[in-house]
Amino acid sequence: MIKPRIQLEGMIPFHPGESTEDLKIRYQLSSIDKMSDNENPYGTSPNVKEAIKKNLDNLNFYPSGNCSKLVNLLAEYHQQPIDRFIIGNGSDELIHLLARAYINPGDEAVMADATFPRYQTNVLIEGGRAVTVPLKEGFHDLDGLVKEINEQTKLVFICNPNNPTGTIVGRQNLLSFIQTVPPDVLIVVDEAYAEYVTSIDYLETTSVLDQYPNLVVLRTFSKIYGLAGLRVGYGMMHPDIAKELTKAKDVFNVNYLGELAAMTALEDQDFIKQSSFTNAEQREYLYNQLQRAGLSPFPSETNFLFIPLKDPSSELYEALLKNGLLVKMMSLPGIPYGMRVTLGTKEVNQRFLQVMNFFSKESVV
Repeated sequence: MIKPRIQLEGMIPFHPGESTEDLKIRYQLSSIDKMSDNENPYGTSPNVKEAIKKNLDNLNFYPSGNCSKLVNLLAEYHQQPIDRFIIGNGSDELIHLLARAYINPGDEAVMADATFPRYQTNVLIEGGRAVTVPLKEGFHDLDGLVKEINEQTKLVFICNPNNPTGTIVGRQNLLSFIQTVPPDVLIVVDEAYAEYVTSIDYLETTSVLDQYPNLVVLRTFSKIYGLAGLRVGYGMMHPDIAKELTKAKDVFNVNYLGELAAMTALEDQDFIKQSSFTNAEQREYLYNQLQRAGLSPFPSETNFLFIPLKDPSSELYEALLKNGLLVKMMSLPGIPYGMRVTLGTKEVNQRFLQVMNFFSKESVV
């Protein structure tokens, strides 16, 4: 057997879990509502579907190498110069490109211990060291992150709102953190769930991009825009950083329909506002109902809730599946048992609560 790179030794591949089709067969269900992957339960803009139908005659051509049409729309939407943007095959690719472009063997990247796992994975693949800092009751410990920054540090990641806890870093705290980090360390703020935030104590970091050349902001079309299946994300940053990432990326990294769908979705802000409004209503409702049932979900500004549990609750997972509900069971450092549940429609959320209320009365969760 030919040996792979040493960085891959001991690394566990991402496991997507059993498919919904297999689960439907096993549990004899006609449908399953996914509450596991933080997708938009309301789909995507109907305009996207129409645009795709009208543009199926050009699939034999390569897509744009730089997604210039989408970049122009994003620049107008965010009121940023076009040379600050780079488009990725989901924001996952941009995380990969940041590690690829800036991490040498032995370099370090600082991040929370319970956050989006692709930060750590990509740093390790490039031969770097991922330095993790424990969350404090589900929130980023910014002071702890700063203490870990040293001469070997190249990147520091802040997922805001954080996945999987759903919590945010407050406006002034984040601004103070950005001001504290040395200028030769890249600050990567992942705002994949920004459009779901309703708190007034939230800093959209695009507003301070001009002031901090070491700041990188990541966004995605996979969440509220409902385009997870087409894989489009984007980053905003100093033009010099964008140039380096462009050197490292594949030429045709975003497909033709992905760019078209992203452009169309971006222009339908009525759909985005409605999705955000409905999500906020259901988030408050579900959060309050879970608290009444004796559970302690983290305060979320996303389209999901993280709920610590008393035990592994395999019975709970099975009961939810039998009711056609697929959730994400997971453990976090200091929280051996927990569940991340994506907010669904009102009907789906009520079915979820019925199961949770039953298990809560049985003192299982």
